[in-house]
Amino acid sequence: MKLALYRYQLAFTQPLTFHGRVETARQGLLVNINGGWGEIAPLPGFSRETLEEAEAQALVCLKGMARGETVTATLPSVQFGLDCARRSWPDIEQPLPAPYPLIQGSPQELLKHWKEWLHNTPDKAKLKVARYPMRDELALIHLLLDRRPDLKLILDANQGWSREEAWAFCQHLDPARIEYLEDPCSDFDDIRFVAAHTNMPVALDELLAQGKPWEPIPQLRALVLKPTLLGSLCRCEALVSRANELRLRVVVSSCFESGLGLAQLARLGQQWAPQQAPGLDTRRWLAEDLLASDGTPDPTRLTPVWQHG
Repeated sequence: MKLALYRYQLAFTQPLTFHGRVETARQGLLVNINGGWGEIAPLPGFSRETLEEAEAQALVCLKGMARGETVTATLPSVQFGLDCARRSWPDIEQPLPAPYPLIQGSPQELLKHWKEWLHNTPDKAKLKVARYPMRDELALIHLLLDRRPDLKLILDANQGWSREEAWAFCQHLDPARIEYLEDPCSDFDDIRFVAAHTNMPVALDELLAQGKPWEPIPQLRALVLKPTLLGSLCRCEALVSRANELRLRVVVSSCFESGLGLAQLARLGQQWAPQQAPGLDTRRWLAEDLLASDGTPDPTRLTPVWQHG
């Protein structure tokens, strides 16, 4: 059995903020199991485990595999990486719809330079909210919707508001122009209250990864699946089945993984939600990548951690 673990670091094109943490580079691990690759990359501010904890558990699992033991990871990012490395990937020819763009930055900067990027935005885009003063974010949203009458926005609050704040925000928007608002609050009862009182379409994302209880409500439109945060592919597939039962959209979404992880997420999207545009526009925020011209990881861009066989 051939096993290996590598570290990587990729610079961002600009500093990015994750739950209040400013990061200038993406760090993670790549695992290889008998030629199959997987990515283990906890997202700072979102994953419950650190990269150091993920590396320690990945090493325990790989060394156990080298001894012929049956190993079980408990950290989500490690579960996802090992599952991908051991997965038999089916051939899928049908391409996914193009990912919708992710708009990031302060409202002041985006408002100042809107002419430079708005004309390139298709009829759907995703915007992070609950990060800056509410009036500034609303001003940006109204500009986007006024300048592009055909545009529908996906808004992602990352659980950043209280019930009262989310209610106040939604009262200033036309729900018909919003595809959905992801995780406006950290508690499902608050999300249900806001959706019921404003008729704002909503989606669940971090709440799923946190394992918090939820149930279908009339305003629920989608389950956003981030396998790096959710963990095992079996857990992801159970959520896909639940979404299909409830006739909810499934959106496969990234956590700023490298090109390897993004390619695997795209393939999962082809299997789980072939008609749905995925949330995989994070690649353009990476200044470089790990992949060689043939689409496999370039060893010269990786730092070996451990190898066997």
